Amino acid sequence: MGLFTWLSEKLSGTSDTVNFNITSEEDSIAVSLCIRNLAFQSAVNLIANSISKCEFKTYMEGVEVKGKEYYLWNVEPNLNQNSSEFIHKWISKLYKENECLIIEQNGQLLVADSFTIKEYALYGHQFSNVTVGDFLFSKTFNMSDVLYYKLNNDNIRKVINAMFEDYGKLIKYAETSYLKSRGSKGILDISTMAQNNPNFAANIKKLFEEDFKKFFTADNAALPLYEGWKYTDTGSKTYSNEGTRDIKAMVDDIYDFTARALGIPPALLKGDIANIENVVDNFLTFCVDPLTDMLSEENNRKRNGYSGFIQNNYLRIDTTTIKHFDILSSATNIDKLISSAVFCINDIRKIAGLEVINEEWANKHFITKNYTDVEDMLTLEGGGKE
Repeated sequence: MGLFTWLSEKLSGTSDTVNFNITSEEDSIAVSLCIRNLAFQSAVNLIANSISKCEFKTYMEGVEVKGKEYYLWNVEPNLNQNSSEFIHKWISKLYKENECLIIEQNGQLLVADSFTIKEYALYGHQFSNVTVGDFLFSKTFNMSDVLYYKLNNDNIRKVINAMFEDYGKLIKYAETSYLKSRGSKGILDISTMAQNNPNFAANIKKLFEEDFKKFFTADNAALPLYEGWKYTDTGSKTYSNEGTRDIKAMVDDIYDFTARALGIPPALLKGDIANIENVVDNFLTFCVDPLTDMLSEENNRKRNGYSGFIQNNYLRIDTTTIKHFDILSSATNIDKLISSAVFCINDIRKIAGLEVINEEWANKHFITKNYTDVEDMLTLEGGGKE
């Protein structure tokens, strides 16, 4: 039954309440969906940004080389994307859809936008209806010809969405409670004579659709009323701050749930900087490192295979480049790494993002005279005798 039909039949001589909402329920639902999507997209962007900072190192017979394969993963995978754009699409697809397909065509690596997979138990899967952008490949790709990544056995995003369906109701309830505390309420008295006015339906329609909206939203306003009409403000605004705190706490909960589901420390996703070094280490250990292991394993088994494996040809994703390196604050550690012969000078310069020195001495390993093996120390202390 419509509002004005109900009013014309029920308003006379009753105390029924009419709700007048400036914000629609559809707007509230849209805001809740934005919160959920923002939390998930923020988490995926954090992971994608971290992977894009990694260096994809390639090795031939155990020696690091920078050839065509290195160029593909670190500079230009295809004509239309640089490596950062390519990795963002790659990782986003992987987390949003729980799987991702990369094909190689004419020496270019392309992330598929959609595909159909036909699975086999004892033979390689096949991929058909592969699209990249608006282009549909007519051929069927075999598993051995593509890079296929699957994140989890179950799509984690579906689990997050299912959890949010229930938790989102609590957020909406908190929003409704907050709006009620800030809303305007009053009593509208309409005399019997005013209701018998031939223009009553038009007058009350204008009051609810135009006059009340302007009156409640304006900083300063007057409410025009007809003879026999009386509006009394009940002064129900409470202006409680608890409503906003409750809503913010629930929004933070959504970020916490999303972060934990993806292996991200919640503090990192929310931007908390307290104890940030340990938080970042936790993120690298439990989120980035397992992901890069899975990615590099798929790359190596498809692009190098067993023949490359026995020849020590492989690709390794170096995650040490993710953390910012402050060369001044790390000076003491740099000295220890060089003096213990763990790294040469050029190794340290690479880590610091500096150009290597094209000199033989920069690739040598040095060790201080303070270091010696146990046998030499015992011989020295015993005067050359055991």
